[in-house]
Amino acid sequence: MLLVPVLRAQPDRSAPPGAGPPPALRLPPIQHYSLSSGTKVVLLERHSVPIVQINLLVRAGTSMDPAGKGGLASITAAMLTEGAGPRGALEFADAVDYLGAQVAASARLYTTTVALHTPLSKLDSGLVLLADLVRRPKFLAGELARVRTERLTTILQMRDDPDILASLIFRRTLYGEHPYGAPSLGNAASLASMTVDDLRGFHGAYFIPANTTIIVVGDITGGEIMPKLERAFGEWNGNPVSPPPVPPVPQKREKTLVFVDKPGSAQSVITIGRIGAARLTDDYYAIVVMNALLGGPFTSRLNMNLREAHGYSYGARSEFDFLPLPGPFVATASVQTDVTDKALTEFVNELRGILKPVPDADLDRVKNYLALGYPGEFQSVAQIASQLEELAIYGLPDDYFNGYIGRIRAITQSDVERVARKYINTDDLVFIIVGDRKEIAERVTALNLAPAKFLSVEDVLGPAPVLEGGK
Repeated sequence: MLLVPVLRAQPDRSAPPGAGPPPALRLPPIQHYSLSSGTKVVLLERHSVPIVQINLLVRAGTSMDPAGKGGLASITAAMLTEGAGPRGALEFADAVDYLGAQVAASARLYTTTVALHTPLSKLDSGLVLLADLVRRPKFLAGELARVRTERLTTILQMRDDPDILASLIFRRTLYGEHPYGAPSLGNAASLASMTVDDLRGFHGAYFIPANTTIIVVGDITGGEIMPKLERAFGEWNGNPVSPPPVPPVPQKREKTLVFVDKPGSAQSVITIGRIGAARLTDDYYAIVVMNALLGGPFTSRLNMNLREAHGYSYGARSEFDFLPLPGPFVATASVQTDVTDKALTEFVNELRGILKPVPDADLDRVKNYLALGYPGEFQSVAQIASQLEELAIYGLPDDYFNGYIGRIRAITQSDVERVARKYINTDDLVFIIVGDRKEIAERVTALNLAPAKFLSVEDVLGPAPVLEGGK
């Protein structure tokens, strides 16, 4: 047999292949129910793996900490897993481990999430533990003393972490005494004053059915999960309490430069920003696209400038922290001490540069990046439950996730330019630098960014807390 070679067209290797169309995100319908107690239930079925994730979302967070009790919401959440129902802390942990489950509790500014991740076969037993944790925490004095010592140790360790120092003083400079400017852990004085009665009071006021949404994701139907939730939470009761009002957030209208001295530091942490936008702004999608261009992915302008072009940093980024009230916009990087002034100049150049019209190729690239990566945020039941929290907190429509990619791709060049000029105002930026003042102050102040204010670590965190035993 005569074999004739088949001639095939060779692929074009002169340029990278195109990104291709973004994958569509098609989540199943979101189902809504209510328990007899009034607790709302949100369910999304996912039957690929016999796992269930339950996130119990309570509208109680650090913005509700009373005066002089900073950290109360955070330490209340931490103490939920330190003994509940008939079990002490060790017995409770052993019971969770025996099921092959996971439980966690954490507080944010407006909400506390109590999460249960469990095999479907252990769901009934897991719900018993979850109900004990949420409804019947022990709040034992001995466990509070231990957790308090852990928190004080963390505050002590913060003194050596320039990133945390920069974040704390940045928010305080932007927000002052507003709850958005307060550290979620509290401080040494507020932690020392914390009692089990404080925890019980906070828990009793806010951990009630009317204040709670139960989010369920996993291998279960509404007909299966609702009787189980009714047994665990149907007889739960409590009277609604109005949370303290959170005051509005005014924009700072002057440039500010703050140094936090860390003698001998090999790097400077640069944090630059201003008050940004609230989550429910009509500008949300345009801001997401604009920020991705500026400081989101590896190929963003800030990173390509400070890392790739100049080698000043291992990485630079920016983000908007979207909250019910306007959260901060922040651009940040750790840079070599001897180029702190040069890095600041490049930051300002990029913040001014994003105000100019964006080339079509750059806009298409970043929209493709956002669209292609979005379905990856819904891979696990835990990820999906976390995303559903956003729907519950902000009252977003059920089709929000499935329509997200289309809304991102609809953003235009003029949209990006408009929100950049609205939210990236270089005339009222806050500049925070944590580093060796002796090495960097003279060159940085010569840039005339703003009048300089110099702080010590003690000015940021207060005196070092004294632990029990003097350790």
